[in-house]
Amino acid sequence: MDLSGHTALITGAGQGIGRACAEVFAQKGARLILLDKNRRTLPRVVKGITAAGGEAEGHIIDLMHTEKLRRLVGTIEGKARVDILVNNAGFDRPGTTARVDKRGFGEVLGIHVLVPFLLTKLLLPGMRSAGWGRIINISSIYGLSGAKGEAAYCTAKAAVIGLTKSVAREAGRDGVTVNAIVPGLIRTPPMERMPEKYRGPIIAETLLGRMGEPEEVARTAAFLASGDSSFITGTTITVSGGWGI
Repeated sequence: MDLSGHTALITGAGQGIGRACAEVFAQKGARLILLDKNRRTLPRVVKGITAAGGEAEGHIIDLMHTEKLRRLVGTIEGKARVDILVNNAGFDRPGTTARVDKRGFGEVLGIHVLVPFLLTKLLLPGMRSAGWGRIINISSIYGLSGAKGEAAYCTAKAAVIGLTKSVAREAGRDGVTVNAIVPGLIRTPPMERMPEKYRGPIIAETLLGRMGEPEEVARTAAFLASGDSSFITGTTITVSGGWGI
């Protein structure tokens, strides 16, 4: 799982799974480009990684601002070729189909599907021309099972899997692998704020009887980003402690 000599772009790197991916990838030797819109948390992540001897640069950006994102990627690629992409950023707008509105539904699909699509579109050509690349998309158990009151989120996370498989078919001949990670209940800030009446039943259905840690997802991402996963593409790896099997 050596990532030395590779440059990884990670979205939503200011906290949770994105932060864990940044820290684990840095430990494995990757140069990091970290994107997040949180002006408070992202600089802390960058500072921690560089203080530990890693190489990281952070960019504060709202990923939904398409033209700004396009320009930023152009600037980044002008300095270094990104050969690992981790599409992790996301948020939720809970609601049943009767309650969620068109705007909220579109926002959730935008961050979870449109942004990964755009970043893939921008970075894939460079990976293909180099004959090597890794794209890792973060989905969710809810993208497989659905969930009451999560119409937008479940739809988006299911679409992530469809996007993963489609791009894997396009890019495989050029040495680029594309895979999705399907986390269960992970100890991220939003999940820690989840009321116990919702969190408790999920843990009860989790075979390992606990929440997962962000680092457990990040280590899976590091495996998929490395040469050790060279014959794995177009698939999903579930990191859920047995929830949802």
